[in-house]
Amino acid sequence: MTREKTKTIRVGDVSVGGVSPVSVQSMCSTKTEDVGATLAQIEALRSAGCDIVRLAVPNEKAARALPEIRKNCAVPLVADIHFDYRLALAAVEAGFDKIRINPGNIGSAERVRLVADACRANGVPIRIGVNSGSLEKDLLEEYGPSPRALCESAMRHVRMLEDANFDDICISIKSSDVSDTVAAYRMMSEMTSYPLHLGVTESGTPYMGIIKSSAGIGSLLMDGIGSTLRVSLTADPVEEVKAGIAILKATGLRKEGVNIISCPTCGRTDIDLFAVSAKVEELLKDFKKPITVAVMGCIVNGPGEAKHADYGLAGGLNEGVLFKKGEIVRKVPEGMLAEALYELIMLEERGV
Repeated sequence: MTREKTKTIRVGDVSVGGVSPVSVQSMCSTKTEDVGATLAQIEALRSAGCDIVRLAVPNEKAARALPEIRKNCAVPLVADIHFDYRLALAAVEAGFDKIRINPGNIGSAERVRLVADACRANGVPIRIGVNSGSLEKDLLEEYGPSPRALCESAMRHVRMLEDANFDDICISIKSSDVSDTVAAYRMMSEMTSYPLHLGVTESGTPYMGIIKSSAGIGSLLMDGIGSTLRVSLTADPVEEVKAGIAILKATGLRKEGVNIISCPTCGRTDIDLFAVSAKVEELLKDFKKPITVAVMGCIVNGPGEAKHADYGLAGGLNEGVLFKKGEIVRKVPEGMLAEALYELIMLEERGV
């Protein structure tokens, strides 16, 4: 796919936009003033593959914790600010790498300029974040709660920053409605060259939230739109990171790690394919090399249909076969299939 060309910004050591890889973000669910809990969650997110972590900074108590948090982790950090420009200034002073704020919500043009000047002086970009639930009254009256209203609101905030001679900007325009979200981002990609932060806001609990996010974010990524993303779930934020990485892998934008393909099973299947595929996934969860592994229920869907896979297994009656690039390597009892496949991969890929 051809990706839209955008301006490049830097969030700590992560490049966002331009030709940079699409980055995955999440947001801590801890109280920011609880430094220990917040640092522990940041580390969990980093370990899961999160590139950028956002923290809520709703008050001075949270702002006072920012320097200690910044000092004790290396992950790029974003401060989420609403209404109080002084909290944005505190986050910049604490060494945070990015500010999420809507200029129109912090008061006068002078306050906007103070934040813009501080961010410019410290190389800190600003993300403008517009949600369908917080649109300005006049835009709602003119356009209704529509993609057009989202875009017009975002550009209104952009102009405030540009008037303050600031253009180190990223934009998000999220709705809980998937079709509105996709339409808004497509429209925004035509209106500006600033990098876009993708997401479907308030997408829900893991099951439906991942489906909505995959439909919305995946559609946009396949259009070449989007420089960074967050999968918003009512769940442990680590699950957001896993889902985001999975979406990038499914759309071909991340290659590292194992791509497992498996058949849906049918009456021809004589092994417990659910258990075998789950075991294979668990065994290979930390494997970083980009390989495709097939877990197939029978010989019909085995080496032939999965011959493009680097490695795989196919079930039989109480046993199965292992194969490599479509060629059968050996037969294995059903109870040893997952472990035998794992051992084959380790032997071939790591020289063990």
